[in-house]
Amino acid sequence: MATKKVITKEDWEKRLNDVKIRKEDMNRLVMNFLVTEGYVEAAERFRLESGTEPDIDLATITDRMAVKKAVQSGHVEDAIDKVNDLNPEILDTNPQLFFHLQQQRLIELIRNGKVDEALEFAQEELAPRGEENQSFLEELERTVALLAFEDVTRCPVGELLDVSQRMKTASEVNAAILTSQSHEKDPKLPSILKMLIWAQNLLDEKAAYPRISNLSTAALEDPAV
Repeated sequence: MATKKVITKEDWEKRLNDVKIRKEDMNRLVMNFLVTEGYVEAAERFRLESGTEPDIDLATITDRMAVKKAVQSGHVEDAIDKVNDLNPEILDTNPQLFFHLQQQRLIELIRNGKVDEALEFAQEELAPRGEENQSFLEELERTVALLAFEDVTRCPVGELLDVSQRMKTASEVNAAILTSQSHEKDPKLPSILKMLIWAQNLLDEKAAYPRISNLSTAALEDPAV
C-alpha cells in the first residue's frame, strides 16, 4: 500500500496564501447569498458598506419573502395572490408548483378540521389535475388519506401536517420566483462549500494535509499521520 504524502500546516498555509482571490469576488458571493436567501436588510447594509450592487432590485426581495412567509404560516391563498401580483406567468407556466400550492391549501383545511370543505376542495380543484397527471393523483391520494385517521400521529402520511411540509412548499415557491427574475434559485456559497468537501474527500485518498472539518470556523486541522 502506497504511503500518503504528508503536507505540513506551514506548507499548506503558504500554498493557500499564494492563491489570490479578489475582495470584489468575495463580496459578490456574500451579496448573492443574502439576496437569494432573502435577507433584505442585511443586503442593503452590505451594499452600503461594501459598495457591492445586487443583481436584482432589493424591493423584490421583500415581496418574495412575503410570499414565503405566507406559505410558512399556512396562508396559502394569500401567497397565491401575492405570487400573481408579482408575476402571473409564474403559476401559469408551472403546473407542478400550482398543484403543490393547492395541495398545501388542502392540507391546511384538514389541519383546521374543515373536513367537508377539504373534500369539496379536493374534488373540485385537485381531482381534475390528478386526472391529467399520475404523480399529482398519487399526491392527492396521500393527502386525502389524512382524513381517514382521527389520530394523525398514527397516519402513515402524517408528515404532511408537519411544518417541514410548509417549508418545502415555501422553498419551491421561492425558487420559482427567483427563476422568473433570472436569478439563481440556490445561493452559490453553499455549493462552493459542497465542492470543498468533495475535493477534500478526494484528496484524503492521496495525502495527509490540514483539512477543514468545521466549516463554520474554517480552522485548519493538523494533518493526520
